[in-house]
Amino acid sequence: MTAVLETRDLAKNFGGITAANGITLSVNAGARHALIGPNGAGKTTLVNLFTGALRPTRGEILLDGTDITHLPQYRRVKRGLVRTFQVSQLFPGLTPLESVALAIAERKGIAWRWWRPFGREAGLFDEAAQLLDELGLLDCATGPTSRLPYGRQRLIEIALALALKPRVLLLDEPAAGVPRDESVELFSRIASLPRDVTVLLIEHDMDIVFRFAERITVMVNGGVLVDDVPEKVAADPRVREVYLGEAGHG
Repeated sequence: MTAVLETRDLAKNFGGITAANGITLSVNAGARHALIGPNGAGKTTLVNLFTGALRPTRGEILLDGTDITHLPQYRRVKRGLVRTFQVSQLFPGLTPLESVALAIAERKGIAWRWWRPFGREAGLFDEAAQLLDELGLLDCATGPTSRLPYGRQRLIEIALALALKPRVLLLDEPAAGVPRDESVELFSRIASLPRDVTVLLIEHDMDIVFRFAERITVMVNGGVLVDDVPEKVAADPRVREVYLGEAGHG
């Protein structure tokens, strides 16, 4: 398998605190990869290093084999490394169709024309509508985003990320705050994404993780404890001790 996202001896220190400790990790193209661990393990720090929100103390980050360690955030997005956040960041006064059209316009470099009628831009709303349809959101495309259930708002955030044509989609706790019945639809849609989109997610719900992920990386104290297929992760006594509990999964 070909790695699309890699780290080599990646570390981040905050004064005397080590948040990431020599992380060497490889995420294969097309993977459904989960990043888990107890609170404070360094998961979000690692995602922030991937995206450029934090600068590493040492080490390298590679995207498609190219060193992006020192690239600014916007250039990483342009290269196909896109993330969502733990708390939804949407435009509540816009419709989902308008929001996704704006994201597509940003990708095409015409977002500065937002004050003009977008209807003049050929295919802009058609592409937005198609993307919303693929995520099961077309029925709510023209209503206020603020009135939608939270699970659907999370899907809209994913639609905004997909509008940027990511090679790697980083999902930071996509099910956080989403009711159980809505999270089932959410992860069904994520699981059905095309394989040209690699998915790396942080998630605390172990039932979701073990249903969704094909590979799991377990972090503890800023480092990688285990990186393996779900069956081996669930059976590993170290993982049971620090995170999963003796009941385990699988």
